[in-house]
Amino acid sequence: MNLVDTHSHIYLEEFAQDQAEMLQRAENEGVSTILLPAIDSNTHTQMLQLEAEYPTRCRSMMGLHPCYVKENYRDELAIVQDYLVKRPFCAIGEIGLDFYWDKTFTDQQYTAFHQQIEWALAYDLPIAIHSRNATYECLEVVAAHQNGSLRGVFHCFSGNEMQARKAADLGFYLGIGGVLTFKNSGLDKVMEHTDLAQVILETDAPYLAPIPYRGKRNEPAYLKYVVTKLAQLKGISEEEVAAITTANAGKLFRI
Repeated sequence: MNLVDTHSHIYLEEFAQDQAEMLQRAENEGVSTILLPAIDSNTHTQMLQLEAEYPTRCRSMMGLHPCYVKENYRDELAIVQDYLVKRPFCAIGEIGLDFYWDKTFTDQQYTAFHQQIEWALAYDLPIAIHSRNATYECLEVVAAHQNGSLRGVFHCFSGNEMQARKAADLGFYLGIGGVLTFKNSGLDKVMEHTDLAQVILETDAPYLAPIPYRGKRNEPAYLKYVVTKLAQLKGISEEEVAAITTANAGKLFRI
């Protein structure tokens, strides 16, 4: 199997002690490519260093995560813009809206989201959308910008079947990871009615490890548990799931 982990923060300190071993485990499980979403300027250096060390396996995105949109968000956006001018990236992300923890900077989150979508259109790049407790709102923003050129993924999709259809109508993929394996998540029911042509795989490592590792550190090697669950839901082989989702990732991110 050849798999692509389309969303993985393996440059964070959680992997500092065993990064090389973790990457070897991923390779052993068929994960050939790992995409690295940005957070904010505090971790850009670590992300880009990892990409430089493993240029054939790791590809960086650039963007400002909505949870890190604070008083200095304009300075952070200026840093993002500077990077986009300097060098290529595989996507702009992760960007979006998050209304789970704090709504203090709601207006600023919207401003940052809109601006980064405009950059994605200008640079012809896909976007990786973070939409925790804000799936409907993110769908509205995407719809407002969709001119036929905007493309991307709803990372860690946790919406309902209607929202999945709306994302598909907008030409967007669903990023599916460990949550699919959680009992009572409801995502399995959504996936039963979702065409795999709309799905790409992700871990969101170090977060959201699938069963049997739920509650522990996630890593790209665990993508196989998501593949197994999708194969069971769709009644097809794991090889078919891998082939379809890897092709989808290649098409979206042009890798």
